Amino acid sequence: MESVKSSKRKSFLGLTPVILVLGLVSLLTDLSSQMIVPVLPLFLTSVLHVQIEAVGIIEGIAESTASVLKLFSGWISDHFGRRKPLMIVGYGLSNLVKPFFALSSSWGQVLAIRFADRFGKGVRAAPRDALLADVTSKEERGKAFGFRRSMDTLGAAIGPLVTYWILTQSGGSYQTVFWASAIPGVLAVLLLLFFLREQNRLAATGRRRTLPKIGFKNLNRRFIWFTLASTLFAVANFSDAFLVLRAQNVGMATALIPIAYLTFNLTASVFSIPVGVLSDRIGRRPVLIVGYLIFAAIYLGFGFTENVTWIWILFVIYGLYYAATEGIQKAYIADLVPEGQRGTAMGTFNALTGLAALPASVIAGYLWQLFGPSTAFAASSCLAILSAILMIVFRI
Repeated sequence: MESVKSSKRKSFLGLTPVILVLGLVSLLTDLSSQMIVPVLPLFLTSVLHVQIEAVGIIEGIAESTASVLKLFSGWISDHFGRRKPLMIVGYGLSNLVKPFFALSSSWGQVLAIRFADRFGKGVRAAPRDALLADVTSKEERGKAFGFRRSMDTLGAAIGPLVTYWILTQSGGSYQTVFWASAIPGVLAVLLLLFFLREQNRLAATGRRRTLPKIGFKNLNRRFIWFTLASTLFAVANFSDAFLVLRAQNVGMATALIPIAYLTFNLTASVFSIPVGVLSDRIGRRPVLIVGYLIFAAIYLGFGFTENVTWIWILFVIYGLYYAATEGIQKAYIADLVPEGQRGTAMGTFNALTGLAALPASVIAGYLWQLFGPSTAFAASSCLAILSAILMIVFRI
């Protein structure tokens, strides 16, 4: 695996080839995924006629069941000193199954495909984040993670735009959107296969292979408390599918919802690198606390507004929350944990926060169904504020 020392060989924008390739792979994969995300809940409710709570079950099970794999994939990549093979399996599986939403005729089939997609994400996420941490120094880590997140969200911004164009040209055909998502997905896998170079970290350092231990007791105490606070926040952060449904509920035209989602991703893409650089200068913790509080305010807005204009504004601000948390969390973990444990640490973090997605989305679905959207969003906002308080009081 490329060392931090070798990573000093700069390339475009002062970033190494490994970072650039990871960014492009993320862009293409999220372009593919976000072509689907804005319309999948609409496909479920308007074509397959499922209830809101079923949407929560699908999103919760898909995210959290596969999250266990994030722990083991990171652990395995630490053991063998290689990240790329697991990344190929993960990206390959996700991009293979997503187009088959077009053949779904029941919510059970959608669940199976969504699970396979998230299964792939579970396999690839921890090795990818560990590789990114391995090839960066602490002084530039926020910028590197911010760049990957920026490319990820740029792809996520382009995806809904492509979806909007396809819907207008195909008479609103969701199936056409699903099939078209295969194109960027295949390109991402080919890029990963042929252009990502890595050295075996254990062979390069001459260290003997030992089996990493799984468990909190083997990891940094600050990392443990940070993971627990982030897991509480993950319970607040239910699926974005509910934001899409809320936009429709308030009265936004179906064809415009992907564009509203686009504004969120554009904001996140624009601010991810500057916020990452800011975290390199002032520290990750204050940036994360502000991000959690922005999230709380946004969810209160989604819960209580009945104005479509405010929905547009909230989607834009949602991108600021994303820029201040997603990449910064991973950079903070890399700061707290030594290189030989990063895969395991990233996997542990991803697994626990991902498992929290099951109660988050399921509870949100039932709260929405029983008491309305305001209750669901307000409950999440309160949990996000509590997470920020934990970060402040315990100086995590």
